[in-house]
Formats: sequence, C-alpha cells, structure tokens
Amino acid sequence: MNEKPSVLLVDDDAVFLSVLARAFERRGYEVQQAGCVETAMTVASENPPEYAVVDLKMPGDSGLVLVKALKALDEQTRIVMLTGYSSIATAVEAIKLGATHYLSKPADADDIIAAFHKDEGDAQAPVSDNPLTVERLEWEHIQKVLAEHDGNVSATARALRMHRRTLQRKLAKRPVKE
Repeated sequence: MNEKPSVLLVDDDAVFLSVLARAFERRGYEVQQAGCVETAMTVASENPPEYAVVDLKMPGDSGLVLVKALKALDEQTRIVMLTGYSSIATAVEAIKLGATHYLSKPADADDIIAAFHKDEGDAQAPVSDNPLTVERLEWEHIQKVLAEHDGNVSATARALRMHRRTLQRKLAKRPVKE
C-alpha cells in the first residue's frame, strides 16, 4: 500500500496556512492544519505526523513548545521551524529541542521539503565579514534572554533591568535587518 507522507502545518496566519496546505497536497502529502500550539498538540497526539512545519511566533505558547512536544510524541518526526522573526537564539533553541531545520519566511513548499531532508550543515556556507549592528545585537540579546526565561516577558524584563512594557514594545517590532 502506497501511503502518503503526513505533514502537520502550524501557523496563526490562516491565509498562509491555507496556501501552504494546498501546496503540500499537490506534492502528495496528507495535510493536517492547526492555528495554534494547543490545537496542534491535540491533532498530533491523535495522529503523530511524519513531518511538521511550525511557526515560531503565535498567540499563546511559542512554536518552540510544540517542537519539544512533537519530539516527545515521536522522535522520528522531521520538524522545520518557520518564522518571520528570525534570531540566532531562537534558531539555536529550535535545533536543540529537535527541529531539523529553521527557515525564515517567506519560504515555499519546495524550500521546506528540502529542509526536511537536510541532515547535515553546509561547511561551504558563506561567512559574513560585516559585524552585526548595535540594534541587531540588542535584538539577539533580548531573544537569548527571553529563551533562557522560557518566553516569560516579565522575568526577561527583570533580567534585562528593563520595564516590561518597553520590552513588550521591542518584541512587537520586527527584528532589525543585518
């Protein structure tokens, strides 16, 4: 019996989720969708997927929580973390928690499928000669401290000696380009 590979797509952007689902269906995948971490956990516990595409930033728990939960359900699940808010800290945490790869949006179905099957890093990847800007360094540091405090904004603000609302404003902005 030729069974379709299963993929769980998790993103709070309904339009993006719908477009991505159709693209995966056209490529021969059995697609399950969820708009938040809680729904995704319910769907995955009923039928653990072979592959998962998880958005990092969603209302409620972050996608990092889901990566850990999916790996606990089935160690063989291949997970790609997809985000419009890329940072070094979240990429490292996603990989540590079991994600196969980490991609910045926009990424199409072909990019994601290629990332599912990527088992090794690229030693020939270009290394930038340009140092990060002060603004980007600040963003990376905030993301690192936020990850250390399990996404708790109040604890992160205390650790950074910053007012919680100031931190929330900084987190609501897109990361500074490198």
